[in-house]
This record gives sequence, C-alpha cells and structure tokens, in this order.
Amino acid sequence: MPEATTSVDSCVFVSDLHGQTDRYEKLFTVMENERPDVVFLGGDILPGLSMLRSLNFGHQDFIRGFIVPRLDELKISLGDKYPRIFVILGNDDGRFVEQSVFDTAVAGYWQYIHNRRIRLGAFSIYGYNYVPPTPFQLKDWERYDVSRYVDPGCVSPEEGGHSFPVPEDKVRYSTIQEDLKKLVRDDDLSKAVFLFHAPPYNTKLDRAALDGKMIDYIPLDVHVGSIAMQRFITERQPLLTLHGHIHESTEITGHWSDQIGKTSMFNASHNGPELSLIRFRLDDLANATRELI
Repeated sequence: MPEATTSVDSCVFVSDLHGQTDRYEKLFTVMENERPDVVFLGGDILPGLSMLRSLNFGHQDFIRGFIVPRLDELKISLGDKYPRIFVILGNDDGRFVEQSVFDTAVAGYWQYIHNRRIRLGAFSIYGYNYVPPTPFQLKDWERYDVSRYVDPGCVSPEEGGHSFPVPEDKVRYSTIQEDLKKLVRDDDLSKAVFLFHAPPYNTKLDRAALDGKMIDYIPLDVHVGSIAMQRFITERQPLLTLHGHIHESTEITGHWSDQIGKTSMFNASHNGPELSLIRFRLDDLANATRELI
C-alpha cells in the first residue's frame, strides 16, 4: 500500500458489516461520491458461520469474489483519490481467512493492521482484533481480558473451538491487557488512533440487552466490554478509539460516542438493517457525525 497519502481531512468508520453486500455497496457509494481520505473497517466484516451454511461461497471467496473486484473498480475510478483503508477482523471472522486478508493487503487494496502501528501523516494508527470471552463457540479472536475469569454465560477461549491451530499456552495464558502493553510499549499516544473490535467496559458503547437475565441465579452484567481496554484508555489517553461488536448498545444508551478523559470513543456497530457510518476529521473530533444509510 502506498505511504504517500498523508491528508486526513476526512475519515469514515464502519464496523460489523457481516458480509451484507447492501451495506458494502452503500459504503462503496460513499467512497465514490465523497472521496474520504481514510476508511476504517472495524471487524466482523465477513459472512458469519450461520450465513456460510446457506450460501455457496466461503469467507475467502467473499473477499476475492466480492470485496476485491469492487475495490478494484474504485481504484480505477478514484485514481490518486483512492483512500487509505485500515482493516481489522472481529470475533465472527474465522482466522482461517487471515491469509486472504493479507493477500488483499499485499495487492494494495487495504492495510491489515492487527497488532501493528501504521503512520498516517502526524498520526499513528493501531489495530487489534481480540475481544473478551463471549457466549459463542468460535474463539479465533477471543482472549482472556485481564485474568482467566469468564463472565457467567460465556465460554472460555480454552473450551471453545478454533479454525486455525493455536499453541495451548497462548490460549491459556494470553490476555488482552498484556497484548496492549506489548503493542504500544512507551509510545506517545497523544496523536494515536486505535481500531478495536471490542468496546471498553462500563461505557455507553458496551451495553448489551441483558437486563434482568440470570444464569444459575447470578444476574448477568449488562456491560460486556473489555476491562483491559477501559484501563488502557484511562491510563494512556490516546486521541481516538474506534469500536464495534455490541450491536444494540447505541439503541439502548442513545449514544454512539463516549469520552474517557481526553480520549474520544466511537461505536459504529448497529442492530438494524442500515449501514452505520461515522464521519470525522482527526483534527475536529467534536464535530463527528453518525448516519444510518
């Protein structure tokens, strides 16, 4: 991917498209008409496992058969206005597709930034796929949060399944908390943007529809975000963090953005049929907007 593009006048952020071609077409139309400098794709971008059972293509075919041809058309039509596209995967995107994601990056269509830092002019862009344990069985992008504790109703990374071989000690002992420390080390984060799939714990972005629900007489926590990410944002104060994962949170809280100290946080996931699209400038985050298309 060319590194020459440093303008960040306009950015758009989407997440949790789950292979819905109509949502992608809406995004591609925005890219064609508005020509943003940067596009952020925040994980869960591919058809889920339930969709794969009813369709004739797999995750890799969706990338090569649908996404790449459409991005190729945009590269031709936009020329040097083709945006920088930063991509991560989410917990519903099996890790077995990662090679296809890498191949698409090598071909120059996007940059896959999981566990990486990329320069964008004066800014630094970081990406991270993993989420805390969920009730779902696929554990490719799930990791213990700050300890080996798992919330009631959730399945631990050790008990679930993986589509890609992972060393047992990595599954058992790795945490999101330690991963984030290794990712940033002592970097200056005052102009850092983090593309996360999970939201931080106990915010307006991680509210699940679990009110009044219990398991074995234990009430479930309605906040399901990452404690590690909450602590990380509180302590390190990056400029901006981008999140998805909890589709219903915005509807429940009435908020798609939140703040921890100086850090702005946006949630682009959505539980309706529309595409949730967030527009912003990195030098004017206070005027960011969200549109359902």
